[in-house]
Amino acid sequence: MSFSAFHLYFDDLEVGQEWTSGGRTVTEGDIVNFAGFSGDFNPIHIDHEFAKGTPFRRPIAHGFAVFCIASGLSLIAPPMRTIALLKVVDWKFSQPVFIGDTVHTLSRVKEKILRGRGRRGEILWYRAIVNQDGKTVQEGEVSTLVECRTPAREAADRDARTAPSSSGTV
Repeated sequence: MSFSAFHLYFDDLEVGQEWTSGGRTVTEGDIVNFAGFSGDFNPIHIDHEFAKGTPFRRPIAHGFAVFCIASGLSLIAPPMRTIALLKVVDWKFSQPVFIGDTVHTLSRVKEKILRGRGRRGEILWYRAIVNQDGKTVQEGEVSTLVECRTPAREAADRDARTAPSSSGTV
């Protein structure tokens, strides 16, 4: 995926701004695929008969699978020029997610720190994963590295916008 004019720079955000993503329904295929990818075949996730004997009475999604789904949802809410996830500062898994649950993310800018001599910045985000009933199932803080608008980049963008057309028509 490449960035477009639609993607926001570090400079475009203010502390306190927040976004809510669209929803994503968790499927049994998601759980099985995550088990295969991660190697986590704990029966609480993949064995319906075993899960009947647990407090949940049915399989639950892996906590990290839900975290990963939320990471994808956060890519466009807001659409950022993200370079890297730097760290998970704090994270809580507070409610189970079941097959058929629909989750969305809430992302809020908590802090901005300029890095790389103004070429990039670190954003501390509060993120919450919320289910279809409005219950927060996971929440915490993550830090990402995001491109800044640099004077050279700004000048190049401005020159590209004001350059005469080369269509050959006079």
